[in-house]
Amino acid sequence: MAPRTHLTDLGSIANVDLTELGAGKEGWLDNPNLRCALDTNSLAIANRYYLLVLEWSNASGTSSFRIKIRPNLSPIEAEYISALEWLVFDDIRVIAIGTSCGYLLIYSLGGDLIHKQLVYPGRILGLRVRGTKRDITEDTSSFEEVCVVIPGIIARFDGSDLQKVLQKWYQETQNQFWNPNKDPQEDSENSHSRIPYQLWNVNGYGSCVDAAITGVMPPPLLELQSSDRYYCAVTIGVDAAISAFRLSEDRSRSFVGAILSKVVPATFSTIASFSKLVWRSQQPAKKSEPKPQPFARALPLTCLKDHPRKGEKLTLSPSGTLAAITDSLGRIMLLDTRALVVVRLWKGYRDASCLFVERLVNKESREHVKNDYCLCLAIHAPRKGIVEIWQMRTGPRVLTVPCPKGSKILQPTYRFGSTVSETSYKPLEVFFLNGDSGQLSRLN
Repeated sequence: MAPRTHLTDLGSIANVDLTELGAGKEGWLDNPNLRCALDTNSLAIANRYYLLVLEWSNASGTSSFRIKIRPNLSPIEAEYISALEWLVFDDIRVIAIGTSCGYLLIYSLGGDLIHKQLVYPGRILGLRVRGTKRDITEDTSSFEEVCVVIPGIIARFDGSDLQKVLQKWYQETQNQFWNPNKDPQEDSENSHSRIPYQLWNVNGYGSCVDAAITGVMPPPLLELQSSDRYYCAVTIGVDAAISAFRLSEDRSRSFVGAILSKVVPATFSTIASFSKLVWRSQQPAKKSEPKPQPFARALPLTCLKDHPRKGEKLTLSPSGTLAAITDSLGRIMLLDTRALVVVRLWKGYRDASCLFVERLVNKESREHVKNDYCLCLAIHAPRKGIVEIWQMRTGPRVLTVPCPKGSKILQPTYRFGSTVSETSYKPLEVFFLNGDSGQLSRLN
């Protein structure tokens, strides 16, 4: 009997020259300056100064070079690419880049810069795309967002606001194609319009190295009649391994925000008017530097301080009710984000990374629905050379798969606007990228 295999080969990136990114060297995927983002039949790989997009077909299995994008980064600030993620809507696929100076850049697959916006001065640690899929059988609203993580700062962009900007850009691009006589300078003046977002300071328990907004939470007891929306945020860091905050959507309720939004502009306006009266400067006005918006209110809820334990990586389940957190002591904590308690602990997993995956349990039906799957946690232990699959929340280990040294586990980004269908359901899957052989495989 042939040995059972748990991996399905999908394609290979070995035929593409990636020596500029370090390919060919042992463990090149472990380079901390390397960023990878996976989408259906597409892989984006970036170093500090540019990114490559690779594509492959299921028929041939070989990858091909799509495009090379080199963002216009500031040499004075030594700016570099610090985060990378796909943004996928129904008919729009773009790439989002976070920089070390706090800028969010969105590029088309043609290499055109669609949007550029300052989130907050500081290195963007990660871009987290998440949403709860809307059930077509129920009248429930979807929750879709892009979360930007900066040390001590967390920002939230609503998915609908991003989609409006992308649709507007594609519409203007088509109009420019059919009307080539139109002056492009006229459009460039109105380009890169500001996308509304919320910004919070979550530095109450020390600077964070990763964070996530887990979902909407009830308001405080004294504000039950409030119409404001509140979010729950979980952060991990050096001073506090785990911290939790209640985020208010209303910026006017923040005392610091009120000072920044009212007192500071009035002060600068007075100083500017006085300067014009004294010096009567005839120099042309310079373009003002973009400024971040004031913080909204972030109320600390709880924290876990256990020196010398330090939080390292945070992975959120699709519903946002569970979070897997790795720390510097080689442990993995499973956090219930609603009760804010640790419900499970694994030990002996140094340098591990985690991804949530869904395992088929009801194999009798031909067309599987969501209830036919159970949630599991995939733990990649590179020092052991294996990937373990554990059933949530307190279930056993259901599978152990050998993972070659120098490999990386990836997961396609969330697709905006997707719905849960009664007839077909696409479960969460985990993919293996072998840095030495260039083989991309899917976990069965």
